Amino acid sequence: MIRLNKKLLFAIEAVLDIAYNGGISPVRSSEITSRQGIPRRYLEPVLQELVRHGVLIGIRGPSGGYRLARERRKVSIGDIVRTVRGLETVEDPIEAPGSALGVQVLRPLWHELQEETMRRLDALTLEDLCTRAYRAGIAGQMAEGGNFDI
Repeated sequence: MIRLNKKLLFAIEAVLDIAYNGGISPVRSSEITSRQGIPRRYLEPVLQELVRHGVLIGIRGPSGGYRLARERRKVSIGDIVRTVRGLETVEDPIEAPGSALGVQVLRPLWHELQEETMRRLDALTLEDLCTRAYRAGIAGQMAEGGNFDI
């Protein structure tokens, strides 16, 4: 089930920060924490999971940090949501046993809504969000013409 919680919101903000402010040089997690106000206890495990799932590339060393693994027009918000959902340990109430009305009527409806939501999130890319940020006048290091090929 898609739940907008702190971890998911922070993950999307962090990856958007990397897309909007990054480029050839990696973005350090401390920079993301400073700009977005995301506590490190949320940020580091999520960034590592995003690296494992091919959304980000982690670069070690004194000038290390994180970069997008693909062009920002090729990274969907759905990619980020799926990665963070994989970290959740809470039981999905949709999958629990229930009454006939719940199992045969409500749960299929809820699955349809989730599928529609994921289709919309898959169609929304980091490029789209960067364009929104640029139009909103949010200053960023790579705001204008920041897309780069990998």
